[in-house]
Amino acid sequence: MDDGRAADPGPDVETDDDRLLGDDEWVTAPPRRRRARSCLPVLLVLAVLGSVLWFGGRWAFEELSTRLAGPEDFEGPGTGEVLVQVPEGATSVDIGRDLKDQGVVASVEAFTAAAREDAASVNIQVGFYELQREMRAEDALAVLVDPDNLVQATVTVPEGLQVRQVLGVLAEETDFSRRQFARALRNPELGLPDYADGNAEGYLFPATYTVGPRDTPLSILQQMVGRWRQAADDAGLEERAEELGKTPAELMIIASLVEAEGRGEDLPKVARVIYNRLDGPGDKGGTNGLLQVDAANAYGIGESGNVALSAEQLAEDTPYNTRLYPGLPPTPIENPGEAAIAAAVQPADGPWYYYVTVDLRTGETRFSETYEEFLENRRVYQEYCETSDAC
Repeated sequence: MDDGRAADPGPDVETDDDRLLGDDEWVTAPPRRRRARSCLPVLLVLAVLGSVLWFGGRWAFEELSTRLAGPEDFEGPGTGEVLVQVPEGATSVDIGRDLKDQGVVASVEAFTAAAREDAASVNIQVGFYELQREMRAEDALAVLVDPDNLVQATVTVPEGLQVRQVLGVLAEETDFSRRQFARALRNPELGLPDYADGNAEGYLFPATYTVGPRDTPLSILQQMVGRWRQAADDAGLEERAEELGKTPAELMIIASLVEAEGRGEDLPKVARVIYNRLDGPGDKGGTNGLLQVDAANAYGIGESGNVALSAEQLAEDTPYNTRLYPGLPPTPIENPGEAAIAAAVQPADGPWYYYVTVDLRTGETRFSETYEEFLENRRVYQEYCETSDAC
């Protein structure tokens, strides 16, 4: 019967509000307090958000200030001396970065901004320039766009010079002596191919070279050998040597003979004559396998290839006497240019075994297959010499 009181749960049931103290004794426990949820995550989020807003606002303010004031720049006019190099393929950003690293300009942005305003900046020449530290970017750019401010020289080495002649040109056109260049030729870091056997003859490529204030005799000669490598690769020298049944060294010897003996469009024909004499019948037309290239004989006795030799000089016994010994001389006899290398690699097709230059002023050269034709062409040359002082 319901008397208005809560039903007794009995001694075996523990409620949330009661705890058992002892045998059959119960007490009513006070109500438990709910723990408040932690505020720490909220505070952390607010702190981070505040930091982001503060730093973001500061960055935005600084960025706006920079945009309004322009990139950092020195007041100028600059002090001291700084040697700056503009390498091949450098952009305005590359140049600006180098200038900043050396203390010439205050920021890359200042230099590139000046470059954008000056159309001449796209024509900055490769080379060395003397500038100062802490210059205005605009002033530094003005130095670089003027080619008269280049601190360097150019040296032109023509085709057909022997190594000893090349060293004379280099010594005359630079601040280094012939002895210094000769010493650099013996440096194993010169870059010669293995098949040159350490002999630079034929591998100092004729061209115009830039000599900067940081160059040395070795670095100048390395430029020349490197330029030869480029020409050899462009011509496919080593691949063609295998196809022609020659070594790359032999092709370079042939190229040097072609350079000494031929001109212009005749170079591939001269190369063909050399190949025919090397590879054709030994008794063809009376050559007996002899090249009979007088320029090689001249090299053997220490003369240049354009000097007329006497009968006695032609008879001197040296390894380069192509009138005495069949086949190629032991090394190149001078430094061939691009066209001569190309001719040695791709000789013209033809049956010729002889050639005679019948006009030294125009370079007219006649090619023939037989010895009889050669004798007739040589008579034409002799008649030319009787009326010309070019011989």
